[in-house]
Amino acid sequence: MGEVIARFEAKGLDVVGIKMLRVTPELSREHYAEHVEKPFYGGLEEFITSAPVVALAIDGLDVIRVVRDMLGATNGLKAAAGTIRGDLSSSRQMNLVHASDSEEAAQRELKLYFRDEELCDFDSVMMSFMRAADE
Repeated sequence: MGEVIARFEAKGLDVVGIKMLRVTPELSREHYAEHVEKPFYGGLEEFITSAPVVALAIDGLDVIRVVRDMLGATNGLKAAAGTIRGDLSSSRQMNLVHASDSEEAAQRELKLYFRDEELCDFDSVMMSFMRAADE
């Protein structure tokens, strides 16, 4: 987990929430509601509920696009070297990480895993060294 977080921080993103938890079948069905009726969902639920997960809330400039680019292709076998999945995953299904694909999805998923008071809003001291003031 440390290497994944370190990559996000090195890119200038802020981890504003972090929590280890066990995903229940109910939480899995709520999180992946659009997939529940699909043939692959049973395996997805079995996987996501099989061990603790670490939920991260990440903030930063163009964060959704930046995180998804950093993760690489969903299929770890096809993800480019240098991406998180390309370097750390070797499975097409158990692909190491999930990331929201839109602002709306991010807001919905954050509410599933974090209470408002569990998210920290702060200005990273390093940001003044990592991007221009007008970004």
